[in-house]
Amino acid sequence: MKASEVNYLKFLQGTKQFIVPIYQRTYSWTLKQCQQLWNDIVRVAEKDEIPAHFIGSIVYIESGLYQVTSVAQLLVIDGQQRLTTLSLLLSAISDSLNDDESIGGLTKSKIKNYYMLNNEEEGDLAYKLKLTQTDRETFWRIIDNATLPNEVSLRVHENYKYFINKIKNGGIPLDNLIKGIQKLAIVDISLDRDHDNPQLIFESLNSTGLDLSQADLIRNYILMGLLPEEQRHLYETYWYLMEQDFGQSHYAKYFDWFMRDYLTLKHESGAIPTVVMIYEDFKKYVNQNTALIEDIVKDIHKYSKHYTNLLMQNGDEPDIKEVLTDISILKVEVSFPLLLEVLNDYQDGILEKLDLIKILRMIESYVFRRAICGIPTNSLNKTFATFTRSKVDKNNYLESFTAKLLLLDSYRRFPSNEEFTQSLLTRDVYNFRNRNYLLRKLENFDRKEKVQVDNYTIEHIMPQNENLSAEWRHDLGIDWQSVQERYLHTIGNLTLTGYNSELSDRPFLEKRNMKGGFADSPIRLNKSLADLEVWNEESIINRTTTLSKQAIKIWTIPELTEDVLAQYRIEPEKKRKAVYSIEDHAEYLKGEMLELFQLLRRRILYIDPTVKEEFKKLYIAYKTTTNFVDIVPQKSRLRLSLNMNFDDINDPKGICKDVTNLGRWGNGDVEVGLKSSTEIDYVMFLIQQSFDVHSEDIG
Repeated sequence: MKASEVNYLKFLQGTKQFIVPIYQRTYSWTLKQCQQLWNDIVRVAEKDEIPAHFIGSIVYIESGLYQVTSVAQLLVIDGQQRLTTLSLLLSAISDSLNDDESIGGLTKSKIKNYYMLNNEEEGDLAYKLKLTQTDRETFWRIIDNATLPNEVSLRVHENYKYFINKIKNGGIPLDNLIKGIQKLAIVDISLDRDHDNPQLIFESLNSTGLDLSQADLIRNYILMGLLPEEQRHLYETYWYLMEQDFGQSHYAKYFDWFMRDYLTLKHESGAIPTVVMIYEDFKKYVNQNTALIEDIVKDIHKYSKHYTNLLMQNGDEPDIKEVLTDISILKVEVSFPLLLEVLNDYQDGILEKLDLIKILRMIESYVFRRAICGIPTNSLNKTFATFTRSKVDKNNYLESFTAKLLLLDSYRRFPSNEEFTQSLLTRDVYNFRNRNYLLRKLENFDRKEKVQVDNYTIEHIMPQNENLSAEWRHDLGIDWQSVQERYLHTIGNLTLTGYNSELSDRPFLEKRNMKGGFADSPIRLNKSLADLEVWNEESIINRTTTLSKQAIKIWTIPELTEDVLAQYRIEPEKKRKAVYSIEDHAEYLKGEMLELFQLLRRRILYIDPTVKEEFKKLYIAYKTTTNFVDIVPQKSRLRLSLNMNFDDINDPKGICKDVTNLGRWGNGDVEVGLKSSTEIDYVMFLIQQSFDVHSEDIG
């Protein structure tokens, strides 16, 4: 590692290209951060006693590709946000200058050719900064003063416009602004590919968790350790598609939450990670998983589609989309792990479409009934996270799911029809978060031509005014105050109208008979009001009863016979499978040794699709038709057994040991120890030889 202090503009000069690797996050600085940078530049420009202003470090490593070009290509490990933002500012300054204008020794062409372009190069190499795929085209077109692409990078474009506006209206002369930029300095940190670990440095630089989102860290963890072509394959095949499905704004806001729900689903225990710790939880998940990293990413991509369907109702099946829209309105995100599972089971053919819709409607009814009944929600996250772990037989999916839901007890219970209707009688619906959802469902029950409730306002039939008119007091009776207090905001006293201001506090009969009144309304909720002569406590109760009967049909409680339920009340005995896993080697596979093992196993599994991994009691086997390498975890190293003759091994460094006829766990006559990640390349050279021997046997 080499580190030095350097003037920022001088740092940019020369033929070079800074490449933001695909595993890095997209450009994400907000206007707030741009404003802070602007203020810093203005401050240092106005104070002659400040010779320089440090803006942080730029950490990079040689890509290893520039030898075939005239351009030094440098992979940015840390600092892309500063590089991009300052480039946007420089571009804004350049675009604000006349063609023949020179300020502070800089012209429009000098700014572009010195700090933004490699003016003797063509194509991608012409640009000093190459951003990720999402941001690249917008950024380059801004530099080139070209028409923006159809898919604009929102942050890049927004921040460029911010700087253009600040230059125009910011109250600082251009020469002062340029003077401030000329004082900017950075710490130039160049990594040595042979001695520095970019992954560890990256994590250290972002250890606070404030600079990068958890999803950014996860993406980096997945891609950074792979070869460039493998990075590109995984990113373009899976990760970039996920970014597109979410969209730029939703990806930044929701992807961390998706990963939390995904990991919750994948934990056998139903453990729910905290959002700020999902990166650490994900690393543990990968380390304990025997699947290839590509299979893990493929699986994440698969579930992300289910998540975006939940979040934005992106699916192309209208009947499923309809119920997911209803569930999303309830804002019961704690149910997402369970919903992800059932949607995936439907996609995999485990669950029929009609059964899926019934299960989704059951979840909707369960959540909504509990909300109406005022049952605390603090237990729902665990209930949903572990729901299918027991008593749900996916060979008899719908029945067992229904039984499990009905058998939930105490605070987790599915409210009965009686409890539901009693709560509706007195529930303050007007101040209920989901009041519009409730009224929409009631209005559109058993109706093909749906009414858009959002086009109407909520009307109190009995007015909210504490000083009721004489007519209202007469209709409500001697206890009018208590009647108003008890029933004012209940479902029985609420309806929909497009004439809220006209109806106002008028007496009931006027509200009924006027133009746009209840008798003149196309709204079904108003139909029963057209024939009433008075509105009082009895009327409210009667209407509530009618609406409650309707609500029971909308938010149904599933039915199973007692005989069927009885079959699910007894927990079936589970026989433990006699298999081993990575957890059986936890005594030695922990900390640095676990990380070393994971690095090695990924490399072994990537040798060929035919390679299989099998955990034994005392070692881990890797085989095709037979074992070609076995790994025995030890306290300070991984002991490898290569299944080939010692005389046949090509070992220039002489690190292999002949264990012919010696008693060892594992198969083969060649033993080699692995203590450090720096030794993996050479050890893989040895392992490949053993694999090749057995591949020849297959042929």
